[in-house]
Amino acid sequence: MKIACLQLNPTVGDFSGNLSKLKTAYTKAVAKGAELVLAAELYLVGYPPRDLLAQADFLRANDRANLEAASFAGQIPLVIGIVSRNTTGTGKALFNSAAVYHNGNEIHHVGKSLLPTYDVFDEYRHFEPATENKIWVWQGKRIGLTICEDIWNDEDFWPEQLYRRDPVKDLVAQGCDLLLNLSASPWHTGKGQLRRDILSKVASSEKIPVIQVNAVGGNDELIFDGQSMAFNSRGGLLAVGRAFEEDLILVETDSHEEHAINWPCENSQLFSALSLGLKDYVAKCGFKQVVLGLSGGIDSALTAVIAVDALGLDNVMGVLMPSHYSSAGSISDAEKLADKLEINRQTVPIESAYQAMLQHLELFLAGTKPGLTEENLQARIRGLTLMAISNKTGRLVLTTGNKSELAVGYCTLYGDMCGALAVINDLPKMKVYELARWINRHDEIIPEASITKVPSAELRENQSDQDSLPAYEVLDAILEAYVVKGEGVQEIVALGFEEVLVRDILRKVDLSEYKRRQAAPGLKVTSKAFGVGRRMPIAQRFKL
Repeated sequence: MKIACLQLNPTVGDFSGNLSKLKTAYTKAVAKGAELVLAAELYLVGYPPRDLLAQADFLRANDRANLEAASFAGQIPLVIGIVSRNTTGTGKALFNSAAVYHNGNEIHHVGKSLLPTYDVFDEYRHFEPATENKIWVWQGKRIGLTICEDIWNDEDFWPEQLYRRDPVKDLVAQGCDLLLNLSASPWHTGKGQLRRDILSKVASSEKIPVIQVNAVGGNDELIFDGQSMAFNSRGGLLAVGRAFEEDLILVETDSHEEHAINWPCENSQLFSALSLGLKDYVAKCGFKQVVLGLSGGIDSALTAVIAVDALGLDNVMGVLMPSHYSSAGSISDAEKLADKLEINRQTVPIESAYQAMLQHLELFLAGTKPGLTEENLQARIRGLTLMAISNKTGRLVLTTGNKSELAVGYCTLYGDMCGALAVINDLPKMKVYELARWINRHDEIIPEASITKVPSAELRENQSDQDSLPAYEVLDAILEAYVVKGEGVQEIVALGFEEVLVRDILRKVDLSEYKRRQAAPGLKVTSKAFGVGRRMPIAQRFKL
């Protein structure tokens, strides 16, 4: 059977746009000889719809979209992920479902059995889990339909299982000889390889072909990589969709022509993911242009390069906001970067505004030593400047802080944290350096001095990040253990770090939760990011 996977980029809530894109791709797939067409999980509503699912008007629009999708499905069945109503009278009001549309009618329907409720997922908030999944027979094939997480519970793959049921085993027990999976599986580093290994394992262990269609695109914090895959009954790869792009993949399930995946290096995937996430966030929010501060440092330089790749040089403005603490080298590096990228470069010195604010606050500052208050004033004047430019020009402000800084609160509320999107806030500082060097692998795009100089916020004389923080190699290792792996003081000290330092870093992480709660949404590219996937209380007294 020749099956087409429609690897498409939906926008949450854009029913007309998603339907139009679906109809065009479905028609193209049929013209290419497809005998069955697949679209991704919750394609029509976009993933994740979150609490839009609690709005009556949204659900009525969803119902109309389901009917319209069915109406243009002809002789070739369309298998698509939808939101459907739960009419049983018990449980949650909705199902995360897969529907089969044929000649204008729904001829088969299954609900998602395993509803992930961990990290960034919260499906049990709105959906009722399905308790059974029946085989669909088409053209002599006994086809099993699964939805994303349903295929991730292989007992031989995971040492600990989250669910008691294995929907794949249930379908195999019914004589399934072809397994289809509709997914909206968000990406993080290593996720593509993990997904490939799981699907290959299911295919080889159950001895049935497995075809998965995956969503692509950015929706808020989440980035979907596509890379839809098909495997034969030996677990051999038959086809894979393009990474971070829309694609139409045709697969012959009886093919014996196996392929290998030449995975791009991690930095290449990271850059593509961040570029796509930024591009879609800006476009899906209804904007075209962005503005960011250029300090001459590596973080703002990396953010600017990603922005140009995502949006084009004409849509990126870089603003230099020097004070008397700004070094000549930093100003020069910022200018070099902007000129290399050929972006709109503006310089707005903040010294006069800073002095005015010192005078404005003289009542409170008189008789005190300059310190954090004065440093934060500079950051907040810069944030105010960028927000004013945003208001006047309609450009979204990009924040430029990294994960290491955000973790320990080395950032200023209403200052450098001002913005609509935090592009690199899931990149640890050492990964920022690594990605910058990858960008410069053929040509010096980011000035070398921005990479090699001692990092500094330049808010006081001779300031260095290491005045307040350990070396970033040490800080990032501790943060990886605590934030990502969930390890405690005892386990981290056992890795070779001093206990006093470990406790100090972990305390900084915990005390900075109030800042992160007010931060711009950031693009998730690691297995554990700050934001919706890490829900910590602010007012709490647990002491390490």
